[in-house]
Amino acid sequence: MGNSVGERLRRSVELLARAGVPSPEVDAELLVGHVLGVTRGRAQALAITGAELTAAQADQVDALVLRRAAREPLQHLTGVAHFRGLRLAVGPGVFTPRPETESVAQVAIDALRAVAEPEPVAVDLGTGSGAIALALAVEVPHARVYGVENSPAAFVWTRQNLRETGVTNASMVFTDLADALPELDGTVAVVVSNPPYIPTWAVPRDPEVRLHDPEVALYGGEDGLEVVRAVSRTALRLAHLGGTLVLEHGEEQGEAIRALLTADGWRTPATFPDLTGRPRTTTATR
Repeated sequence: MGNSVGERLRRSVELLARAGVPSPEVDAELLVGHVLGVTRGRAQALAITGAELTAAQADQVDALVLRRAAREPLQHLTGVAHFRGLRLAVGPGVFTPRPETESVAQVAIDALRAVAEPEPVAVDLGTGSGAIALALAVEVPHARVYGVENSPAAFVWTRQNLRETGVTNASMVFTDLADALPELDGTVAVVVSNPPYIPTWAVPRDPEVRLHDPEVALYGGEDGLEVVRAVSRTALRLAHLGGTLVLEHGEEQGEAIRALLTADGWRTPATFPDLTGRPRTTTATR
């Protein structure tokens, strides 16, 4: 095999397509770009202009493409996940943030911006990489944001992303969400969570999720709502009157979650679609 960027991309796309990778062209271009330290667009331009890889770069591309063909997540290979303009460090031990969660974050951001307080408080329960908490902190800079995480493996990434993002209005706390932040009881304007909500019997189809996302971030008990119940109870304790709860969930769970929240004492529960039209977010008012 020659070492031209164009030829490497063509061969990589063929291999990834045979392996069933959903977006082989995009992934191949991103992996070549990662090795070369350039954007995907620049990798495309280098392919068109006949640029060459060094032997070491070609070997590195081949190794990464083989790992991606084995369905290792692209974000684990590049070490980066993009979320609402944030560049987050991710890898083994932490849930990789998904594009659909960006719409959940938007609902929480809108709710936080609407609060008539000089320094509204928001809490992200089960923050993982810190994606939602950091998005809130960056996009609502006058707010004070707390991210809560109880997985030691995930919290390594949480702290790294807080440090690398450089925000000063966010704090990351290592504790269980069920009894988190009692010092904030009755003061929080927005509580948001993307909890584990997959029923234990519903194993995800995608190998990237099934084999590489941590199980504690995926499975929420037999009905998928075990952690949601804990989030509801904690959020009731944290939120002040008129405060908002924002929950991500599976597309079949909206009705059950609205009933659960109503039974817990939340008011006006409502479910909203994500950008693909799937019911993904439920909100309620304290």
